[in-house]
Amino acid sequence: MIAMSGGVDSSVAAYLMQQAGYECIGATMLLCGRELIGKAADSSDARAVADRLGIPFYEFDALDLFRQKVVDPFIQVYADGGTPNPCVVCNKTVKFGHLLELAKSRGIRTVLVTRF
Repeated sequence: MIAMSGGVDSSVAAYLMQQAGYECIGATMLLCGRELIGKAADSSDARAVADRLGIPFYEFDALDLFRQKVVDPFIQVYADGGTPNPCVVCNKTVKFGHLLELAKSRGIRTVLVTRF
C-alpha cells in the first residue's frame, strides 16, 4: 500500500514500485473536512494517478481519529502555554499507526509513505 497525496513524490513512488514488479495499492487518508480546506482535502489527484497506473485506490476517512489524537491535544497544549508538535503525534498514531492497521486488516504487509 502506498500512501498517496496526489503529489509528485508519492506518484513517482507508486510508479517505480509498480515498474519494479510490486503489486501496488494506493491509499489516501482524509484528515480534514473538504469544506474547511477545499482542494487540500481532495483525493482526486491521488485517485487519478492510481487510475492511470491501473492500481486499486482506497480513500479512508480518518477525520475523527485525527481530530481526537492530533487536533484536540494540539489545542489543549497550546492553550496551556506549551509548544505542541502535532506532526510527531500524527506520525505515530495516524500515519504509521492507523494506516498500518488499515493495511494489515486488508492483508497488506508493506506500507510506503514518502512524505513526512
